[in-house]
Amino acid sequence: MSTTHESEVIARLAAMEEQLQQFNQLLSCLSERVTQSEDNLRLVADIHKYKKLRDLLAAGNLQEADWETIRVILAITGQRELESITPEDVKQFPCNELHVIDSLWTTYSKGRFGFSVQMQIYQNVGGSLNTTIAQDNTVIERFGDRIGWRVDGKWQKCDRLDYTLAAPIGCHPSRWWNSPFGSKMTNYFFNRLLTCNL
Repeated sequence: MSTTHESEVIARLAAMEEQLQQFNQLLSCLSERVTQSEDNLRLVADIHKYKKLRDLLAAGNLQEADWETIRVILAITGQRELESITPEDVKQFPCNELHVIDSLWTTYSKGRFGFSVQMQIYQNVGGSLNTTIAQDNTVIERFGDRIGWRVDGKWQKCDRLDYTLAAPIGCHPSRWWNSPFGSKMTNYFFNRLLTCNL
């Protein structure tokens, strides 16, 4: 093979490699757009349910968004009060609804807040499906310490939490977790987040 022919083959291979890289970049962009479209479709499917939450989060009103998260959860479960939501309701909570709520929180907090962020922290402090089944409250306490819900070994009232982006990562949504079932409900909810792959 002549040097000229070898140079042409090498040049063609280089051009093909460059085209392949461009194609991979296009695929990556397409994948991101598909994910965004899926998120938008989830929201559009039930825009009346999520619009206020989205608007509050977009405006940076985290305290009111926290309350709105409870209202959305109540609408989904068909209950009138937070105190009426049972562990059984949590076990059957629709995964797609959890994903939408989480997506709104993570998007508008730039990844600082949301159920998936809380789930990751829970796992980082030793939480797992087994600890939820065992109702392991020591993991719940470590989780509370990590996200600022517990200070000096005492649980904080939600009104005392920081409702800005300066709050500890994973701090919100927070009010939803205040259940009369206490840590039992917390374990049930983490179990649901795990089974829903958040």
